[in-house]
Amino acid sequence: MNRLDRLTAILIHLQTKRVVRAQELADRFGISLRTVYRDIRSLEEAGVPIGAEAGVGYFLTDYHLPPVMFTNAEASSLILAAKLIEKWTDESVRTEFESALFKIKSVLKRPDQEHLDVLAPNVDVSKPMVRPAYADGLLTTIQQAIARHHVLDLHYHSLYKDTETRREVEPVGLYHYSLTWHLIAFCRKRQDYRDFRLDRIRSLTDTGQRFARHERLSLQEYIERERTGSDRPLINVSVVFQKSVIRFLQQEKYAWGFSSEEDLGDRVRMELNTPYLEGLARWLLSYSTTVSIEQPDSLLTLMQTLSEEVRDYYAAQSVLM
Repeated sequence: MNRLDRLTAILIHLQTKRVVRAQELADRFGISLRTVYRDIRSLEEAGVPIGAEAGVGYFLTDYHLPPVMFTNAEASSLILAAKLIEKWTDESVRTEFESALFKIKSVLKRPDQEHLDVLAPNVDVSKPMVRPAYADGLLTTIQQAIARHHVLDLHYHSLYKDTETRREVEPVGLYHYSLTWHLIAFCRKRQDYRDFRLDRIRSLTDTGQRFARHERLSLQEYIERERTGSDRPLINVSVVFQKSVIRFLQQEKYAWGFSSEEDLGDRVRMELNTPYLEGLARWLLSYSTTVSIEQPDSLLTLMQTLSEEVRDYYAAQSVLM
């Protein structure tokens, strides 16, 4: 990036936040702090009213850049974002992003608009094998509550205990893993942090009541805490699949803590890490004789028990017929 483009990009960056730290600019543009200081000084000399607070950062005092023109590559990246949003969010987010995309396209040069029209039908994201069903407006409501530090009142179905509860939570963040969105929040009922799958939230209301955000973990702090010391310890699992079924595992394996795999010729050894051994066993059972368990022994015992339950159930069904 040449210096003129970088100065423009720094000015745009300054408009995205109330205060921007020098180190943040240095990290984004891959430059030294000394270069950041020099660039800020150049913008000031050009008449841009930039304020500074020692130890805090830079801010614009009374300035707004006219509508920004996008490069062809930047515009193309929006198509990729649109395709992902279409498949992995709810209707409220899809509708708002589509509206934003139309506004962005309106300021593009005619050749770039035509470029997007040609590109859009030739980029797609496969539909998830199991697409979570989110209540309409759920993601938008949660995003607003996170930004405003509002308490949420939710009605939640716990699949693990097969119960439904109502509780007030203080939202920490949204986190996408295991093929679905999760709300990470501090539960006032349990007085601890909880992970709520969005497809199990039956209803949700923003109470408008504010909470003290500084008293809660950040999303990154929560993720790190879970990674290093979850209440449910991870169990190391080693299983061997026949290579003929490997193509069916590409999405599902990540939901069960996929770590690595080893090609054994006509078979593949797969290493997994999961705290949910019974859930893993039920998933593996669907692959019947094409999978074998190497470790742990407790998983093999669980598979045997579940297999016997299935055998006894269908044996009883045949008698009734």
